Amino acid sequence: MILFPAIDLKEGRCVRLVQGDMAQAKVFNDDPAAQAFEFERQGFSWIHVVDLDGAFAGAPKNASAVEAILARVKVPVQLGGGIREMRTLEGWLDKGVSRVIIGTAAVRDPTFVREAARRHPGKIAVGIDAKDGRVAVEGWAQTSSMTAEELGRRFEDAGVAAIIYTDIARDGILKGLNIEMTLALAEAVTIPVIASGGLASIEDIHRILQPDCAMLAGAITGRALYDGRIDPQEALDAIRQARKA
Repeated sequence: MILFPAIDLKEGRCVRLVQGDMAQAKVFNDDPAAQAFEFERQGFSWIHVVDLDGAFAGAPKNASAVEAILARVKVPVQLGGGIREMRTLEGWLDKGVSRVIIGTAAVRDPTFVREAARRHPGKIAVGIDAKDGRVAVEGWAQTSSMTAEELGRRFEDAGVAAIIYTDIARDGILKGLNIEMTLALAEAVTIPVIASGGLASIEDIHRILQPDCAMLAGAITGRALYDGRIDPQEALDAIRQARKA
């Protein structure tokens, strides 16, 4: 179980949204690289970064902020947002991103995901963001007719390293992870699933460390860290203790 601290980028700053609404962006740090360094200092082993502007635009919009993060930390970084062509994807891998997350293009262009996973084993993740049970695309601005499980199964034999599943309705509002839907997806595929959206407290950390969640590869936490609702050391200690059990 890996706990990923999230850095969401909007106009070069570290923000958190409410249910994916760009109009409800709260700035938590004007220096994303400093925030990433603080997460590394606290003991996190990965950092999750999303270019929010890029997700809406369909192309990178916070490249300088991402590059600054990569230059500042030694822990691996996974990056999503606006990555819809091979040149962009490989450019980020060349710059030091450890894992690239493909979201909208996974729905629109599944061949791209398959080719990327073939070329770069272990470095491609699929981001599945669901709204009312349906996969959302274009920075969550549009909803497709496909379910999360249908999209996940599409890549069963593609060599994808992970699926990051986000319940949009819970993202940024601190109501807890959608355990039921996340586990349903994890049970439907053999690809490791990372839970995202709504993680709010240390109780949520203990919940995902229960035996029924053992199939999950990790979870992403954002606002709860920034608000101080989750103490990083307490959370990481709980995960370390669970590994020893």
